[in-house]
Amino acid sequence: MKAGELGGALRGTSPAGSFPPPMVPDSSLAAFVQSLPKTETHHHFEGCLPYELLHEWDPGRWPAFPAFRERGYRYENFQAFDQVLFDCALPWFTSAERYHEAARVIFARLVEQNVKYVETNFHLPVSGFIGVPARELVAAIRSAVPAGLEVRIFAGLLRTDIGGPLRPLIEELADWDEVAGVDLQGFEGMPTHPDTAALWARLRAAGKVTKTHAGEFDGAHRVREAIEHLGVTRVQHGLRAVEDPEVVHLAVARGATFDMCPLSNVGLRVVSELSRHPLRRLMEAGVRCTISTDDTLCFGNSLTEEYLAVALGLGFTRRELARLARNGFEVALLSLAEKKPWLEQLDAILNAK
Repeated sequence: MKAGELGGALRGTSPAGSFPPPMVPDSSLAAFVQSLPKTETHHHFEGCLPYELLHEWDPGRWPAFPAFRERGYRYENFQAFDQVLFDCALPWFTSAERYHEAARVIFARLVEQNVKYVETNFHLPVSGFIGVPARELVAAIRSAVPAGLEVRIFAGLLRTDIGGPLRPLIEELADWDEVAGVDLQGFEGMPTHPDTAALWARLRAAGKVTKTHAGEFDGAHRVREAIEHLGVTRVQHGLRAVEDPEVVHLAVARGATFDMCPLSNVGLRVVSELSRHPLRRLMEAGVRCTISTDDTLCFGNSLTEEYLAVALGLGFTRRELARLARNGFEVALLSLAEKKPWLEQLDAILNAK
């Protein structure tokens, strides 16, 4: 998305709760955000299918500008969001070749936004839906990674999958060098399977990173569960931790990172409007936070727009934006030598007088 398009997206032809007309990024702010080396650490691969691929494939079924991708659109609930995702993504993702084609466009878009590092998760159950081995899907995604972009692939699964027929495959992930970790996702109202903590511990012992979606559609107690019971330090979303100061303190004490997606949170009515998002409060309390896009297919957003949104909607300064970017590199699964050029660039901004 170019700077001019960003201005239109942020002005929006959208209802209350979106950006009012004066909140348009000036060209210098857009240029600054573009200049920041960035990470994308909360990225659902199928949920980030480039919509224009669908439109080009079947414009009658997928019109160029569907209402759900407008900035002012609000999903009624998680189930409504899930239905849109299901209806759009599953028709496309039918083969390893389709995964490769989507990955090629996804990664090119991220490179255009000066993203240097990505953690993306593919939905493990899709392998069974389409009859393609999961390792072939991982290989298809990996084969599309361009030079200069570091990508780590996670297996995403639902809370119900741990007690279901996918369990042997989930156990097997411990031996997959091509998978960096696992991400427990889906509707947070579902109970967490009692075997999850032991399974997550075994995966961590095998060198895998464990993530859990928590504190989005359920309260702070689910963030506590993720950190204390599941042993997770990478919480996906986590914003409702702010409802319990003790949980916020726990997150700080355990060095947890909240990989947050502000525009998704507004689109799903987790917060009523961006100005009420607790990102700043959590960071001021000492919680390390990153920002990412979640599901660009469903929200019509970009990582650049997420940065501009917190600048315009939450009053983040340029130095604070650089802090967010640095947080992503701090948790990136890269060696210190690999992180160094990006950390030095961001530190120069943070240390400037």
